[in-house]
Amino acid sequence: MVQFTPSITADTAPLFTPFAINGVTLPNRFVMPGMQRQWCDDGVPQARLADYYRERVEGGVGLIITESCAVDHPSSTQTPMFCRINDATMSAWERCFDAVNHAGGRMFLQLWHEGAVRKEGPTLSPSGLVQAGKPNGRAATLGDLEAIRDAFVRGALAAKQIGAAGIEVHACHGYLLDQFLWADTNRREDDYGGDDIRDRVRFPAEIVRAIREAVGERFPISFRFSQWKEVDYNARIAPTPADLQTMLGILRTAGVDVFHASARYFWVPEWPGSDLGLAGWTKSMTEAPVIAVGSVGLDTDVMDNFFGKEAKSTGAEGLRELVRRFNNGEFDLISVGRSLIGDAEWVNKVRDGRLFEIRMFTKKDVIGDLEIEGFVAEAHG
Repeated sequence: MVQFTPSITADTAPLFTPFAINGVTLPNRFVMPGMQRQWCDDGVPQARLADYYRERVEGGVGLIITESCAVDHPSSTQTPMFCRINDATMSAWERCFDAVNHAGGRMFLQLWHEGAVRKEGPTLSPSGLVQAGKPNGRAATLGDLEAIRDAFVRGALAAKQIGAAGIEVHACHGYLLDQFLWADTNRREDDYGGDDIRDRVRFPAEIVRAIREAVGERFPISFRFSQWKEVDYNARIAPTPADLQTMLGILRTAGVDVFHASARYFWVPEWPGSDLGLAGWTKSMTEAPVIAVGSVGLDTDVMDNFFGKEAKSTGAEGLRELVRRFNNGEFDLISVGRSLIGDAEWVNKVRDGRLFEIRMFTKKDVIGDLEIEGFVAEAHG
């Protein structure tokens, strides 16, 4: 573990300025991204999940995004410890939002569908592929797509009803909507797939547009996307900057308020010839706010971390790089994942320059006492 002294500091003041997303004002630029804690019983959030979110608000986080919450469709997830949003879970989720709101925080509900990652049927995806050459389940029909779209809309309306400040559409890391964006898993021959990003983004954009029509204009919609997948770190939904710009433009027109650009390391350049990471490229192509994410405060990517490599703190040097890129205008907000699992007070300690007091993240912080063969908890930050 890297050791720090109080004299080693970074000027983080710019990260503690307020910011507004479609009428929702945040006290600073720190976000806790969606991370699966597995604290659900048959999809119903346990009471400790409300305390967990509240503690992070009290620890200084400006915006909380809930863990991935499966939409109300038979194909969304079969795992009982993954949270869901439906009539049976509404009151439990309302307790979570009440806890955050009463603590003075803001929280978005993240809407999610597993797609072909799901282990048992009914498993639906664009083309019945979890990655190139690896089939699982079947391709969704047009009727299936309509029903899944409506499930996302119901989830967004439910979130608004129970006190959410906004919602996030999960379209990253190899799950359903990301499977539509990725050419390797979207080999459809209708208007929803193929080699052109305009066709592959059509279904995610229809979901965003339907949510916007249902919730109204003054309710933030975040869209989280990634190039890399849990099944392929080198995957690209946008092989070129032009593809990325096309995708972002379509989604922005559909109603996205903020783009959450997920990278394994926020500081790694996305394409040769530029220092910009994925968030920086995204910010250069849209007037919408952008959230960056990827190993903030840690030197080890989340997947390597889960598979045994110890994560060490990047300390003040990592914070200086974060502030440098923020001051360069590469993103508006920054998501902090595993570091906030390790220490609920991480943001306050960074603000106060108490880096030497930060409790380091460990693998056990994510999976606790659970041992699930073949499963990796999603904690991408």
